[in-house]
Amino acid sequence: MFSHLDPQNRPAMVNVGEKAVTKRTAHAVAVVSLPGELAALLRDGEISTKKGPIFQTAILAGVMGAKRTSDLIPLCHPLAVEDCQIEVRPDAARAEVAIHCRVVTHGKTGVEMEALTGASVAALTLYDMAKAVTHGIVIKEIRLLEKTGGKRDYHAA
Repeated sequence: MFSHLDPQNRPAMVNVGEKAVTKRTAHAVAVVSLPGELAALLRDGEISTKKGPIFQTAILAGVMGAKRTSDLIPLCHPLAVEDCQIEVRPDAARAEVAIHCRVVTHGKTGVEMEALTGASVAALTLYDMAKAVTHGIVIKEIRLLEKTGGKRDYHAA
């Protein structure tokens, strides 16, 4: 049974009222493939365009996205995000960028969706800022790598 359905199979927010407050963490990644003409612009760990520094802007957007997750995902609990760190790791040899988002809170529900949203919004911002160079950018993967706290921890293989 899905947690966001009531006994009549209607959408319903999960009741977390009786759950204990614990430290919750999540780490997600988005992998973005850079076409050659965009990868060629990578200098000193950044890509700068007329719109400005792409990675720095993506970091800010990712943090903002993580903080606004409950506004974007139906039935997602609003959480007090205590920490959100976005790290952009360019790999020139592979013509890829890995965008890591780590989120922390103390609460009754996890921050997986906040980490996934932060990585996603950062990747979308990279796309938006770089599309003037090429529309061939591919957001290849967005996935949860780790979550801690709550009923059980998760670590991707």
